[in-house]
Amino acid sequence: MSNLAQDCKQQLKVGGKSFDIWSLAALDQKGHGIKKLPFSIRILLENALRNRDGLGVTDEHIDTLLNWEPIPKQEEVPYKPARVLMQDFTGVPAIVDLASVRQEASRHGVDAKKINPLIPVDLVIDHSVQVDYFGSKDSLEQNINMEYERNRERYQFLKWAQTAFNNFTVVPPGMGICHQVNLEYLAQGIVERDGALFPDTLVGTDSHTPMVNGIGVVAWGVGGIEAEAAILGQPIYFIMPEVVGLKLTGNLPLGTTATDLVLTITELLRKHGVVGKFVEVFGDGLDNLTVTDRATISNMSPEFGCTVTYFPIDDRTLDYMRDTNRDEAVINRVETYCKNNMLWRADEDQIRYSSVVELDLSSVVPTVSGPKRPQDKIEVTNLKAQFKSLMELNYGRKYQLLEDRSKADNDKGFIKTVEVQGEDFQLHDGSIAIAAITSCTNTSNPSVMLGAGLVAKKANDMGLKVKPWVKTSLAPGSKVVTDYLEHSGLLDDLEALNFFLVGYGCTSCIGNSGPLPDAIGKAVKENDMVVASVLSGNRNFEARVHPDVKMNFLMSPMLVVMYALAGRVDIDFDSEPVTYTVDDKPVYFKDLWPSNEEIQQVMSEVLSPADYAKSYGEIFEGNEQWKNLEVSKDKVYQWDDQSTYIKQAPFFKGLKPEIDVPGNIEGARVLLKLGDSITTDHISPAGGFSEKSPAGQYLLDKGVEKRLFNSYGSRRGNDEVMVRGTFANVRIKNQLVDKEGGYTRYIPNGETMTVFDAAMKYQEDNTPLVVLAGKEYGSGSSRDWAAKGTTLLGIKAVIAESYERIHRSNLVGMGVLPLQFKPGEDAETLGLRGDETFNILGLDKGIETGQTVQVEAVANDESGKVIKFEAISRLDSRVELEYYKNGGILHYVLRQFINQA
Repeated sequence: MSNLAQDCKQQLKVGGKSFDIWSLAALDQKGHGIKKLPFSIRILLENALRNRDGLGVTDEHIDTLLNWEPIPKQEEVPYKPARVLMQDFTGVPAIVDLASVRQEASRHGVDAKKINPLIPVDLVIDHSVQVDYFGSKDSLEQNINMEYERNRERYQFLKWAQTAFNNFTVVPPGMGICHQVNLEYLAQGIVERDGALFPDTLVGTDSHTPMVNGIGVVAWGVGGIEAEAAILGQPIYFIMPEVVGLKLTGNLPLGTTATDLVLTITELLRKHGVVGKFVEVFGDGLDNLTVTDRATISNMSPEFGCTVTYFPIDDRTLDYMRDTNRDEAVINRVETYCKNNMLWRADEDQIRYSSVVELDLSSVVPTVSGPKRPQDKIEVTNLKAQFKSLMELNYGRKYQLLEDRSKADNDKGFIKTVEVQGEDFQLHDGSIAIAAITSCTNTSNPSVMLGAGLVAKKANDMGLKVKPWVKTSLAPGSKVVTDYLEHSGLLDDLEALNFFLVGYGCTSCIGNSGPLPDAIGKAVKENDMVVASVLSGNRNFEARVHPDVKMNFLMSPMLVVMYALAGRVDIDFDSEPVTYTVDDKPVYFKDLWPSNEEIQQVMSEVLSPADYAKSYGEIFEGNEQWKNLEVSKDKVYQWDDQSTYIKQAPFFKGLKPEIDVPGNIEGARVLLKLGDSITTDHISPAGGFSEKSPAGQYLLDKGVEKRLFNSYGSRRGNDEVMVRGTFANVRIKNQLVDKEGGYTRYIPNGETMTVFDAAMKYQEDNTPLVVLAGKEYGSGSSRDWAAKGTTLLGIKAVIAESYERIHRSNLVGMGVLPLQFKPGEDAETLGLRGDETFNILGLDKGIETGQTVQVEAVANDESGKVIKFEAISRLDSRVELEYYKNGGILHYVLRQFINQA
């Protein structure tokens, strides 16, 4: 061990016991200037000191972190998280891969029982519940029953994994959302393990993993591919980040919420530019934010584009830990360690940041974001006018805002009379089809949840009802929310407005909104209506919430209830009534909005650590359906060839112990030519799919009825389904064809067909494929299948103007080469039509980090014109070179197992 790492290893006494720690304070005393480092960099430094082994984590890595500068060197640093968090959509394929690694390793004579997670892994089943039933007391039970009917096979697989693997736990369905469970229960602040104390750190297979940054835990989202490598003991490598300081001052004004704050910050940081950077929050304004407010901000890190949004540990952190029933020994451990090891919030004025962005909290106003990006902030007072502009800009409709819908002519504009529950109502552009209180972003925050309940109470007291065409749902992030809503009596008020509990999961925010009522769905489709959803979530990308709902607005739970009462988004709350009483009296926004004092009063009366003790005391038990699931006791999974849910991963079947040296990519065709801001929602299979799609046809051929298709997410353990849904988003725009959706042109004969069908035809004659794209390719959720599906389609390289961090890394992890156009160049400036034949040259002479490669695009006509240009390889680190040479991360790890056996 190096002198530096050895010298800073000390003993710290906590609660009468002595523990090993790697002391940053000792380094500071020796003149290393730790006080100048951002807290998040200090945690990475401690991580490297503790894990230094001379191979994966070296003295050079330690020096790089120790000498961090505001404009850091473009050098890689390692990260070995203390644990991994998974949700079931991304967790199932990760465990399928792990089980497949066991299978392949055992074929090579390796003892399968030796292949286990090397660090603790918690998987929370939270993404599978769908809102099929709503608006009644038994909605929760009916949705859970449907969830088990659809997902029994997946759940049996996960329960098998819990018994087969060490270091692996599963939180059964119906217990909460992984990020809220992490914040309220799993996160420990400081970990005690093997006689040592060190900061709690993690990666999660969901991009909103940074939510736990709000409690002082460094964590970020990765694809399942990177997470699997971490589980198997591999460091995660990334380029030393800039750290942007977000300075908060002042206090939130009356009438605003943490949601308004986070949507304001989203726009602010997107404009500043924080993609791939760390954000660290400081300033006097922090004293006025609770941990739940902080976590609401941290949750939206992927919407900002940053890796983490870190809040240092302080007294507010300890208060939250007590409020959520953490053991006093844990709280004492956190306080003692942080104050002794320079991780306690103090001396903020000495820290140097790469840049600083300031926000006066008092400038925040009621806000929504949409209609299709989280960073597109709209002040509530401007939404009506903005709606009209959006209709003209996005849909070419000179939309006339009708002030009195009841007198509207059915033939005027886009208005349709529909029958709901025996009555006729008028649906129109701007009508709200879905109002969902959902997602960990806000449901972890009692102030906005109880605030929503108070809005409902005021409405209920006046005899108001939600408009009947609005599909309403309440999907909290943990059972604790239900407990305090029940204690306050506000759950009854929400239910009176049809916000019945539908499940504990992501639901609408992840695309599990379920079907619209038949009459509504039919009217929307037949009349091409632009209806809206309002949700308290964090994602509103095109076709994400529901394929037939074209506008989606993020907002606080309180505003979700308010807009559900209005039934439309084209309303000015400053001048128009929200709705009318039964005796036709107008009810205005101010009549329904609770004061901060009202919210605080209810919070003081109903929040109790006892609720956290109750809910988390039984978190791993599950209901009777979970307990009754029968699973095999075999250590190697017995694959069922007839299964349409769980299938052995194809990526490394028959793997050879030695690697094939990568060569040039020649004779390649373009499968898709795409524009800017292509998200992983566009790339990866998500949501439902029709029987006419390639995935639907596959399941029908397997004898699966349409009603049992479930969603892409639920079938992530079956590569045959998922590869057929890759690039199949109904809103993706491939410039090779004139139609929207998952289609392309098969260049040899010019025929338009699905992306999957074209890719299979190219594979028949061994034609490699490439994708051309613009800026921010792969932004959004950390979907591993966006990379897995890409490689299974036969795509060997992507050439884009820029990438978002996680997807670029995942492409490398699946053996796909990410290339970047040189600054100032793109497909248009170079004159690339997309029908050329591409040659990517220079790889046969050896690959290096950041190397420049030569690309030739040969015209698909008699001219044979050749466009030559250079592209930059985005293999950013030495270990990524090894992953690419091996064909991916898991290939690399598996070869290590085989060659060490």
